Amino acid sequence: MHNLKITDVRANPGDSAFLIDDGKTAILYDSGFAFTGYAVADNIKATLGERVLDYIFLTHSHYDHALGSVYAKKYWPGAKVVAGEYAAKIFAKPTARAVMRDLDRKFAETCGTREYEDLIDELAVDIPVNDGDTIVAGYMQFTVVALPGHTKCSIGFYLPANKLLLSSETLGVYGGDGIIVPSYLVGYEMALSSMEKAEALDIENILLPHYGVLGKEETAAYLGGAKRSAVETAEAIAKILKNGGTKEDAMAYFRDKFYHGYVKVIYPIDAMELNTGIMVGLIQREFGID
Repeated sequence: MHNLKITDVRANPGDSAFLIDDGKTAILYDSGFAFTGYAVADNIKATLGERVLDYIFLTHSHYDHALGSVYAKKYWPGAKVVAGEYAAKIFAKPTARAVMRDLDRKFAETCGTREYEDLIDELAVDIPVNDGDTIVAGYMQFTVVALPGHTKCSIGFYLPANKLLLSSETLGVYGGDGIIVPSYLVGYEMALSSMEKAEALDIENILLPHYGVLGKEETAAYLGGAKRSAVETAEAIAKILKNGGTKEDAMAYFRDKFYHGYVKVIYPIDAMELNTGIMVGLIQREFGID
């Protein structure tokens, strides 16, 4: 990655927040929780010094990725928030913000934080984008890649000059040591198509939410491994349901397989339980299980 520095600026392991800097332009890739928003901004400031944050790229509309953007904007009002057009519509919905607020507060309390400034109603997108759009950020030129499956609004950002993909959770959540947690919440087949789309790009490195950058060999292994994990997990859950198992049985299988080690550190239990239940229902529908 010539002339590109990527820094982990998370304040909590569950945050997803990385700073991408080519020396001229600084981009925050995802922004973390609301309750860690100012702490993430402090980490960015410690890295940039007197320089400004220019852009905030959001991969999708979930609270652990998007809410910190509002707090970063308090430090750098000129920073432009870039997210999918569909995500921008979600942020505008009071009901969606209420869900994000509730999940953020629950995890904040788990982490021992009970009081923090609530700026969630200020959540907004400055530059809504769609698949194939180009974002010119200083010397960097990104192509927006729609990667639906985790959410309808999930996107990635591809930097051809560096053969780098800023990924989304549609391609899985990496737990290290080859553990890739599937995370398709709106479409299983949709997610597989997005994985194939990512594999077709000329990529040597991938920046994964909640984890960081993988090297060339790791990236090649990851892309194939993500699809394999997605398929094997879906087929195992479908088998449990077809054999008379309950939704709770399928969720227990998923939890036993994935919810340990680093995954347990970065994945709030409330969100994990909510997402796993959604995934099981999705697989039941797409596999045509009564």
